[in-house]
Amino acid sequence: MQFIYCKQAGDVLLNLDVREFLHVFKVRRVRIGEVLSFRNLIDDNFYTYRIMGINKKEANLELVDSKLLKIEAKKPLHVGWCIVDPKTIEKTLPFLNELGVSKISFVYCEFSQRNFKIDIKRINRILINSSEQCGRSSLMKIEILNSLKDFLSLYPSSKILDFSKNRIKKSATCRAFLVGCEGGFSREERKLMDEKNIIGLENPMILRSETAVLYMSILNS
Repeated sequence: MQFIYCKQAGDVLLNLDVREFLHVFKVRRVRIGEVLSFRNLIDDNFYTYRIMGINKKEANLELVDSKLLKIEAKKPLHVGWCIVDPKTIEKTLPFLNELGVSKISFVYCEFSQRNFKIDIKRINRILINSSEQCGRSSLMKIEILNSLKDFLSLYPSSKILDFSKNRIKKSATCRAFLVGCEGGFSREERKLMDEKNIIGLENPMILRSETAVLYMSILNS
């Protein structure tokens, strides 16, 4: 673990619920006088606190140091991902977070099952846990869009991964792309696309949605 997430990190004094931070105060068995590192995943600062007191319910910490330490990908990468099974999304998120994806737009396309619901609170917990492990200093941005039309109106220059003779090469990069769900895009959705923004992969295999998202993220990270 590179740091501990706490939204109050930066305050001179922290009063933490021991039960909420069980992994720190019980599992790691930290003691009075020890120093712990915190981030709030907002301001890119790395905060160091000394433990001043611990009881069964509360731990008191005092700020001893603060420094700007920004850790993120050198270039922003925006992923559009047509919604698939949330379990698949949740398993893939930590990898995308480690690769430095700056934003994900989850899109309900025509072949997405509308009963699939994205739990933003759960998504954020997964991203926080991942950031604590990999050291990332800011929280990935998440949005949910109701249709492909909405996505294309907001991000008209995004590349769209589909079956195309316009193959993206390993040496090429794009800062924003969209991947469809299982089954790809409908005929009506393809009518909305700008032909010059549709790209295919050199890989001849048919990839699952999550594999395509990871492949494109690695290629462009």
